[in-house]
Amino acid sequence: MLCDSPKTPFLAFPAEPDLSKVDATFAVLGAPYGIPYGPALLHCDVSNAPDKIRERSFRYGRQTGHFDFDLQGTLFGDSGATGVDCGNVPGTLDVARNAAAVTSAVAALLTRGAIPIVLGGDDSIPPLCVRAYESRGPLNVLQFDAHLDFRDEVNGERHGYSSPIRRIREMPFVKRIVQVGLRGSGSARASDVEDALRSGNVLVPAELVHDEGIGAVTKHLVNDAPWFVTFDVDGLDPAIAPGVIAPLPGGLSFHEARGILRHLCMKAQFAGIDFVEHHPALDVRDMTALTIVRLLTNVIGQHARRMAS
Repeated sequence: MLCDSPKTPFLAFPAEPDLSKVDATFAVLGAPYGIPYGPALLHCDVSNAPDKIRERSFRYGRQTGHFDFDLQGTLFGDSGATGVDCGNVPGTLDVARNAAAVTSAVAALLTRGAIPIVLGGDDSIPPLCVRAYESRGPLNVLQFDAHLDFRDEVNGERHGYSSPIRRIREMPFVKRIVQVGLRGSGSARASDVEDALRSGNVLVPAELVHDEGIGAVTKHLVNDAPWFVTFDVDGLDPAIAPGVIAPLPGGLSFHEARGILRHLCMKAQFAGIDFVEHHPALDVRDMTALTIVRLLTNVIGQHARRMAS
């Protein structure tokens, strides 16, 4: 499968748009196109996010051999880990084809032994990524989000951005789902919350993390199966992630999000990650893109060290 080659590769990683040739520890993949609520949203501002995140990472790509105080060393340290940027999954006017292409691309990276780092795209992307793990046994999912995303349908669409966690919960190979950062109101009704709890999902509101610390989340990240992380950036506080369509005060801080991700990378099995719902046109001085870059830098660096230990 061939992707559209990146104009500015993430962290200046080598570009490898031919997924059959990927030979790296981490593979960055842009997934601009998911399942929109109508044709007008087929290419909307979130579709620009993968390239904007890459652009914001350029400065740090020149510094991957420098000392990073978050990692207490260089990006990969002495791990021998490597990264490539595969570019973006090509889009068409065929929504179903776009969705299938994302799943196929993630599956291709897994076949090559790479850890997928997926840059979305809207919040219909996570189920497309998770479905690629179906043949690989049990999988746990950690979601960062202000919203529950457990609607069964919206105006007849069952695969849009209000439903990804319900669709993931329906996948029989998915075991645990932990949802963190919840606050305020969104598309979820009381019955959707009841359904999520009844299905076994663990819901950790942002307020609980503020009050109790990241242990409110990490105690649920048991090491019984690999974890895929899906990160809707509106789970973060808009002070560090203003570039979202539904900002809500009281979100997770950078310190809290980084701490949870570090714990998962160092104490559990990390299977991959996506970032979704970044709207570059709503950003302020590219702060949201920068926050994503720094969180991914921590994930990549910490997991590389875990693999080498």
